[in-house]
This record gives sequence, structure tokens and C-alpha cells, in this order.
Amino acid sequence: MSNTHTPTDFFGLNIPFLDHLGVIPEHAKDGKSRISLEIRPEYENSFHIAHGGVIMTLLDFAMGAAARSTTSEGFGAMTIDMTVSFMRPSTGKIIVEGSVLKVGKTVNYCEAVVLNTAGEITAKASGTFMLRK
Repeated sequence: MSNTHTPTDFFGLNIPFLDHLGVIPEHAKDGKSRISLEIRPEYENSFHIAHGGVIMTLLDFAMGAAARSTTSEGFGAMTIDMTVSFMRPSTGKIIVEGSVLKVGKTVNYCEAVVLNTAGEITAKASGTFMLRK
């Protein structure tokens, strides 16, 4: 059996875990990013809502993608720290939007939100990301 799946391009990166989850990269430009995911049963916790680990993964990537989008130098983004708040259950199709709050020479301060189909924020995060080659 051969695997004919072409890896998803996550803004110039091959990230097998995000590809496995089915994350859809929508855009990353000028310090802003947007991704989406349909929450499937295998991503749920015992309350039948998105597992916090899935949500944290998406928030982390959205912030890192926003940080990378501030430069054309081919830098990667490494998470230095991240704080997450969960405000309501995440179910169905969710959108995650990341943005850079402050651009530094090698460190960017970012935030991201998870939105449900009603446009309500279900989770939010702030984080610090180091850019390096």
C-alpha cells in the first residue's frame, strides 16, 4: 500500500502533526495568521468537546505562524512561553487567529484566539516566540 498523500504546506513548513489533525492553513502575512479545524470525535475529551491539548496546539501554531510572517528571512519560530485561557467549549468548526503584538529583533510577543461558528471566543492565548534560522 502506498501513501499518495501530499503533505500540507503550512506557510512553507511540513508539519506532520498538524497535517494528521487536518488543520487548514488559511493565511499568514504581516504579523497575522488564520487556520481552521473541524473538531472530530477523536479530538474530544470525556465531555465531548475539543481536548485542551488540541486547542493549545492550534493556538501555539497560529502565534508562531504570525511571528514568522513578520520577516522574509526564512526564520523559524520557537515558543518561549505561552499562557492559555479556556472560556467556553470548542466544538464543530473552529477558526484560530494569531497576531503579533510587538515585533523585536529576535523575540516577538503574540496572541491568538479560537472562534466558534457563532464568532464567540472559546479560548485565547498569549505567547513569546524566538525567531531563529
